[in-house]
Amino acid sequence: MISDFIYKYYIYPIKMGQPYNIVDTLTYAVILVLGVYLLYRWMSQSSWLSDNGFKIDTGFILATLPYVFLGGVLRVVQDTGMIEGDLQFLLVTPLIYFVLFFYTITMLFLSRYITLQGLTRNFLTFYAFAGIMSTFVVSLILLAWGINHTYVDLFVLTIIPLMAITATLLVWACMRYVLRWKYVTDPLYLTLLFGQLLDASATSYGIDLHPSVSYIEQHVVGSGLIELTNTAFVMFPLKLVVLFPAIYIMELYRKEANPAFWHLVLLAMIVVGFAPGIRDMTRMVLYV
Repeated sequence: MISDFIYKYYIYPIKMGQPYNIVDTLTYAVILVLGVYLLYRWMSQSSWLSDNGFKIDTGFILATLPYVFLGGVLRVVQDTGMIEGDLQFLLVTPLIYFVLFFYTITMLFLSRYITLQGLTRNFLTFYAFAGIMSTFVVSLILLAWGINHTYVDLFVLTIIPLMAITATLLVWACMRYVLRWKYVTDPLYLTLLFGQLLDASATSYGIDLHPSVSYIEQHVVGSGLIELTNTAFVMFPLKLVVLFPAIYIMELYRKEANPAFWHLVLLAMIVVGFAPGIRDMTRMVLYV
């Protein structure tokens, strides 16, 4: 029965907090691709955005980054167990992506209104500020919860970003000076590199090095490689196998592709690295 299939591969894993399976992984990947395309069609044809000089460009992507961070820390709210009942599943993949999408769109509407009222000249000013403040508020809630219920590990909050920064600098130097890819100085490519390598750093530290809490890799390919190699540090070469051709192909089609669609695809690539990286690191900081 279709209902049994849906419950087995989609609902049950979410309710039980199980790792992703091949069925839901492929489904979410299709939803992501379709979502990026539909979002591009809507935003590129929306008069209420274009009337205010809105463009899907580097500025918009950078202004959206706070919402990516927000998604990561919001996911940890569910991990802590501070929200009980079915409401908590709004903060679990894939529902959390819809929650963040509608919240982000709401902030875009509000930014447009504030711009029309002459309270700000730049359409993105309030949009970015709202994302930063939202992330700050949720982070404070998690900090308060950690102080009262578990432990706040500042060492983890230091070592994982340092691992990611070191890896990013090494990979970037290879791309820039060995392969002579001058375009990797673009802040969006740097953001992509750091986000994906933050995810690899958090996974590697959490599984192989964290002293107290046992973590597992949730994704199908990653968990398979970790089991095969017996080390979570295999996530670094796995990321590089994807990042090198991905950046090369993205740049190859940059001039030919629609700029708005190109930027949204890059944003999606940033999100799938940054958001889980932030979530995993925050979980380890709070020991949940």
